[in-house]
Amino acid sequence: MAVSARAQWKGYLRFGEVTAPVALYTATSTSDRIAFHTVNRETGNRVRREFIDSVSGKPVEKEDQVKGYEIGDERYVVLEPEEVASAVPESDKTLRVQAFIPCDDVEKVYFDKPYYLTPDKMGTDAFALLREGMRKKKVAAIAQTVLFRRMRTVLLRPHDKGLIATTLNFDYEVRSAKEAFKEIPDIKIEGEMLDLAKHIIGMKKGTFSAEEFDDRYEAALADLIKAKLEGKSLPKRAPPKVSKANDLLEALRQSAGMKKPPAASKKRAGKESAAKTKTKTAAKSAPAQRRRAS
Repeated sequence: MAVSARAQWKGYLRFGEVTAPVALYTATSTSDRIAFHTVNRETGNRVRREFIDSVSGKPVEKEDQVKGYEIGDERYVVLEPEEVASAVPESDKTLRVQAFIPCDDVEKVYFDKPYYLTPDKMGTDAFALLREGMRKKKVAAIAQTVLFRRMRTVLLRPHDKGLIATTLNFDYEVRSAKEAFKEIPDIKIEGEMLDLAKHIIGMKKGTFSAEEFDDRYEAALADLIKAKLEGKSLPKRAPPKVSKANDLLEALRQSAGMKKPPAASKKRAGKESAAKTKTKTAAKSAPAQRRRAS
């Protein structure tokens, strides 16, 4: 996907006493996704959204809409647009590097949104100096600046000829993993099941390539729209079968390529085993019988 031609932010990257003019471009976009409008089923006309007063039921014009913070049941502190704007931190549009850290030092759960950070023509040398220094030392940089009305912390990492700038979630925005996982029971996995799991993981070892993965939802929507246009209906998909605890070992064996023997083979093997046992028993009892006969 092509990078947006318009920079989302322009400013300066500063580390120590070195400053380089830079620009931020969005690295991801949802503009190519299938988009829907809300329409009236009866008329087929597009529905227009309006803001309605919850008590009077009358439409509220845009110039009369203000921000409100709820302090009780239907009671709000009203903030005018200029009052909200006054809370935005002052900025000199400088992305200041606070520290250099190991590349894997930040947990992925704190990653918010990635951007491409590129240099202005006047700052290419200083930009390249920082990029190559970070690459050689195998570090990332933690920097801060005001982005989109908020003071943001940004993780900078070398990428190709530029830098990837990933905005980081604030600590209060990230849920506790302990809280999220507290209902998961402690289960000890060992023996054949663990060995099979490790074997399957080894069989599936590979590398990540974004081109190999499709957005199945987008593809399904496209097929659905095409079918509707052609007056057809899509077949309903059966839900996947969930592995039960008592079937887990057999599912692992099949995943590892250990095929389940046919029922006939099992029956034949059982008969052969019974016959061998009978022969051995007869052989052991024969001497005793001969002794009794003599």
